[in-house]
Amino acid sequence: MTTRELIQQIKIKKSFLCIGLDVDLNKIPPHLLESEDPIFEFNKAIIDATHDLAVSYKPNTAFYEAYGIKGWISLQKTIKYINEKHPEMFTIADAKRGDIGNTSSMYAKAFFEDLNFDSVTVAPYMGKDSVEPFLAFENKHTIMLALTSNEGAFDFQTLQVDGVELYKQVLETSKTWKNSENLMYVVGATKAEYFTEIRKIIPDSFLLVPGAGAQGGSLSEVCKYGMNSNVGLLINSSRAIIYASNGIDFAKKARAEALKMQEEMAVILKSATF
Repeated sequence: MTTRELIQQIKIKKSFLCIGLDVDLNKIPPHLLESEDPIFEFNKAIIDATHDLAVSYKPNTAFYEAYGIKGWISLQKTIKYINEKHPEMFTIADAKRGDIGNTSSMYAKAFFEDLNFDSVTVAPYMGKDSVEPFLAFENKHTIMLALTSNEGAFDFQTLQVDGVELYKQVLETSKTWKNSENLMYVVGATKAEYFTEIRKIIPDSFLLVPGAGAQGGSLSEVCKYGMNSNVGLLINSSRAIIYASNGIDFAKKARAEALKMQEEMAVILKSATF
């Protein structure tokens, strides 16, 4: 999917909602555990209930890898279902990969060619040659960790090196990499005060913003400081939507939570000028 196609979907759906498909068998409705593939059945129901309200789905691969080959098969079935039934959705493999060049090339092939995701999250710690293999894929996007929402983010990301915070240096350096136009960035919603500084460095890039919802991030604050002329935001919500209920009505309750966010986004989009 191209960036232009993603922007078009945001305008059509009046939404920039990304739903995280982080499936924990201890949290899904008990009746699903009787099915052959509980993870896929849960995902399918969530997707069927919310696809008109969201523009993106983001499975975190750890929640599938934890269940071994069965979990990986569930992930394959999930991405295949999205691509076949709702090809307009922007898909994100939240894998946080990042390794030496030839290994990164294999990771990129796994997510972009075999699974056919539109994007994958990566960690930039190993630098240019660990990220550029992902950037080499046409019409695929690499979503690089920039400033995360966890407490440990302050261990390294905001440390000053020669008077400049490390995360700012990472952002500046990433713009020099080959095919950097295919980069997006992860910025946590719980750090809304940083968006102004981030937009000075990467004014046109899309930002994937976790932390809205269960982690307490403010949607209005993120949009106030982080939105650009093409919206430029994908706001992720996982637990607040997918675990709104663990009863028979779980998909209906998930839709209700997604609708709340979509309606808030529609109001924000209406008041903005694009």
